[in-house]
Amino acid sequence: MMRSLYTAATGMNAQDLNISVISNNLANVNTTGFKKHRAEFQDLLYQTLREAGTPVAEGRTVPVAVQTGHGVRSVATQTIFSQGDYRQTDNPLDIMIEGDGFFQIQKPDGNIAYTRDGAFKIDGAGTIVNSDGFFLEPQITVPEGTERVQIGMDGTVTAVIGDEIQEIGQITTVNFINPAGLKNTGRNLYQETVASGPPVGPGIPGLEGRGTIQQGYLEMSNVSVADEMIQMIIAQRAYESNSKAIQTSDSMLGIATGLKR
Repeated sequence: MMRSLYTAATGMNAQDLNISVISNNLANVNTTGFKKHRAEFQDLLYQTLREAGTPVAEGRTVPVAVQTGHGVRSVATQTIFSQGDYRQTDNPLDIMIEGDGFFQIQKPDGNIAYTRDGAFKIDGAGTIVNSDGFFLEPQITVPEGTERVQIGMDGTVTAVIGDEIQEIGQITTVNFINPAGLKNTGRNLYQETVASGPPVGPGIPGLEGRGTIQQGYLEMSNVSVADEMIQMIIAQRAYESNSKAIQTSDSMLGIATGLKR
């Protein structure tokens, strides 16, 4: 059987994954704090038919090898943590990190997850939560009768109650040595892994390499629709080219089997 059939098939599988990644990026173009992903590939094993340097005559060797590859495989879908665009909302509980860092979210099971989504709300008890009702860590409760909540660039949270200004909490952020190693768990949340390393911090925003907090803004997705459309066209043509290679291989096999009639 012609090896080109299997080689082209690996190419089609790889581009199928590529299209899936691109589609997910485009689907989340308006998702707050979303970070785009990129599919990465490696070539497979090579079959060496003749080694470079093989002697062919006295004092003479073959200058280049004869090798045939066996296709491609998917090795990673990397998360790209570049800064997304800013969107001004003027909502006092909409905050964003300008620079590096992650908010900490306490899940119902007590574990800590991490996010760049700063669209926070207040629940019935006055506690600051995310859109799913998970607590911002450390927990901050807004007192009853608060007229306005102010959040400083260093994460200091104060409540304006009449003529009184009361400090009610401190938002802290964490960094990771390798944020690309974080696991995506959905709901705009990330989970620590061995590859990401443990969180560095928590600490005060603006210190030790952490980004500052901007109140009244949200960080939007860092997906560029134009870039993703270009990548989609490239992936589509690559998929089509691999399918043509399979058709060509099939035609050549048909010719070979039809030599004797």
